[in-house]
Amino acid sequence: MDSNHYTQYPMNTQSHYAPPLADMAFVVEHWLNAPADWQRMSAFDTLNAETARMVCEAAGEFCAGQLAPLNSGGDLQGCTLQDGQVRTPDGFAAAYRAYVDAGWPALACDSAIGGQGLPGLLDATLNEMIVSSNHAWAMYLGILHGACICLQAHASDELKTTYLPHLVSGEWLATMCLTEPQAGSDLSLIRTQAQAADDGGYRISGNKIFISGGEQDLTENIVHLVLARLPDAPPGTRGISLFLVPKLIPQADGSFLPNAVYCDGIEKKMGIKGSATCAMRFENAQGWLIGQPHRGLAAMFVMMNSARLHVGLQGLGHAEAAHQLALAYASERRQMRALVRPESTAAADPILCHAPVRRIILDLRVWTEGMRALGYWCAHVLDMAAHAPDAGERQSAQELAPLLTPVIKSFFTERGFELCSDALQVFGGYGYVHEYHIEQAVRDSRIAMIYEGTNQIQALDLLQRKVLAKGAGLAPLLDAFRGEAAITSEHSAALRDWCDRLEVATQSLASDAANDAELPARAAEDYLRLVGTVALAFAWCRSARVADDAFAHKRESARYFFDHVLLSAEHWLRRVQAARHVY
Repeated sequence: MDSNHYTQYPMNTQSHYAPPLADMAFVVEHWLNAPADWQRMSAFDTLNAETARMVCEAAGEFCAGQLAPLNSGGDLQGCTLQDGQVRTPDGFAAAYRAYVDAGWPALACDSAIGGQGLPGLLDATLNEMIVSSNHAWAMYLGILHGACICLQAHASDELKTTYLPHLVSGEWLATMCLTEPQAGSDLSLIRTQAQAADDGGYRISGNKIFISGGEQDLTENIVHLVLARLPDAPPGTRGISLFLVPKLIPQADGSFLPNAVYCDGIEKKMGIKGSATCAMRFENAQGWLIGQPHRGLAAMFVMMNSARLHVGLQGLGHAEAAHQLALAYASERRQMRALVRPESTAAADPILCHAPVRRIILDLRVWTEGMRALGYWCAHVLDMAAHAPDAGERQSAQELAPLLTPVIKSFFTERGFELCSDALQVFGGYGYVHEYHIEQAVRDSRIAMIYEGTNQIQALDLLQRKVLAKGAGLAPLLDAFRGEAAITSEHSAALRDWCDRLEVATQSLASDAANDAELPARAAEDYLRLVGTVALAFAWCRSARVADDAFAHKRESARYFFDHVLLSAEHWLRRVQAARHVY
């Protein structure tokens, strides 16, 4: 590998991050050919590649120039709570005001509710860059777009009129209040209660924990979406309703009344310390029902595919930042003479020239760029599911998206954490020191494997609920992979072989599970990793095929993937097969 190739990321001297705009454009314009699809969709038919690049460039400038410089200081300063009020790290509130003033919250919101109506694919590029720059800051707006989708689909006209304009603009932020001390992955254990009130609303009482941005100083008002039970609720998750509970209640004269919503504490955490993770208390707080009684999860799940994609993109964002940090350091740090440079007369060469370090950098690059292709593909599939002009196309995308999202959420976040740890190794002892940024990335990236449904829950969702319990099973995903494998190219035979092996493994699990009900649970995590690795083979097969001379390094990276990284698929397949043994 020519170490001189690594020049594509001009590191901003005021920031630890430079937006990978060239690779983003490659995925959007070449790998996906998204502009051609946009022209076929009435929602996006005025959008072209040039405009999309301008959007990405502006987003990258904001992220690198305003968010990344706050990342390290925000981690050291953290959040404070005094008299129920949270103070975020210095600069966070000002950066959020700049974000709102530039119109970024409305980017992918429907134009019918005041949004800019741009594709979710462009929102995915924005979210990747935000997380690469400052994951803790990103947490405050993590649920905002999903809240808009939820209210647009299920709220009453009065609630839409009162709250949607403020949320779409970003003037107000939102939270999702699900978790309680006794109810994490099992929402059937929720105890928060809702009582009907004479004014047509409800009174909400209960405690919620781990609420990101439950209290903050970025916006005047906070709109809490709260899961609670009505008195006549049936047991289990079928008895959960969803309520809108604002921090401040808007009045007809433009004033606000404080609601009985309180922040009792903020967590001292391993990472994302600039994000206020709050314990919230609702004491007969005024709220309004969203959707139908006892159908709260259905109302909330309109945003699940998008939410899980964006958490997966957090893994990608951390991997990208780790790649850049490790590459910049390895290009500058000199240690020993390198065997790959016998002509060198220097006393020591950049450690990038040493084979073990070069291997880490290659792994970082191949995983990161492969995940970007898959993540953006999923975003584009979601756009197609909603806006494709042909009903058959929409149906195909709607079948594909639920298979992709748990893979991306789980696989990307696991790899993001592991890649950050690998990158830290490049720095040696310096990697363990805060000022080099990478140790923070290791800490910050770990949480994404837990929230928005733990990775184990995602694996069970994929194998049990979507592959084995439904008629089409994995077929929509395998069909997409085989569509690429059918185009003769350097790596199509290898991709075709792994599609066949994955299909056989899936059929074997289905057959064996008939006599072993626990088998899917034992195999699920390794099965998801197997699917994810084959998906990356699909991504790199296509990348090598569509790359022109300007992206010739894609073909080199694809060879590295198929020669080295794809070997892990054999490992995951063997583990799936070994799950037949009860332990």
